[in-house]
Amino acid sequence: MNRRTLIISGAIGILALILVAARTFGQSDLAKIRRATAQFHRTEAAKAAGYDLRPGLDNCFDNPGVGGMGFHYINTDILDTQVDLLHPEAMVYIPSPDGLQLGAVEYIIPQDKWDATGSTEPPMLMGMHLHLNKDLHVYVMHAWVWKNNPRGVWEDWNPNVSCP
Repeated sequence: MNRRTLIISGAIGILALILVAARTFGQSDLAKIRRATAQFHRTEAAKAAGYDLRPGLDNCFDNPGVGGMGFHYINTDILDTQVDLLHPEAMVYIPSPDGLQLGAVEYIIPQDKWDATGSTEPPMLMGMHLHLNKDLHVYVMHAWVWKNNPRGVWEDWNPNVSCP
């Protein structure tokens, strides 16, 4: 092998290791979220921990042609300027023939509280920015850890979810 081939092979090998490490890191975080939220598969358990449907947000979120989210059980006691990977602000339940099933979690920061910090950047979790939901005036990030989302784990709308 010539020197150039060796350098290219080495670079490809290093890139492959970086990609595997990045994928493993993300999967490890998803597994942590699953372990931390496994207790909330039943809405009764979520309610006992302070998560509940909130007036005005007690409907099933659906975006025809794009997908759905489901019902958001929110713990308003932890709505502040911080997000904690293992303590999401909302549990998202999807309708099924067997009742509501835990499909995702959601991280939420109220826009007014975040804006009051003076930060010019959106809040972050795991190196990713939450995005602003202008209609609800909150920064959000979903994690579809209990229901597959073909659009991606971190996408809002899941084409596998629909509301009745």
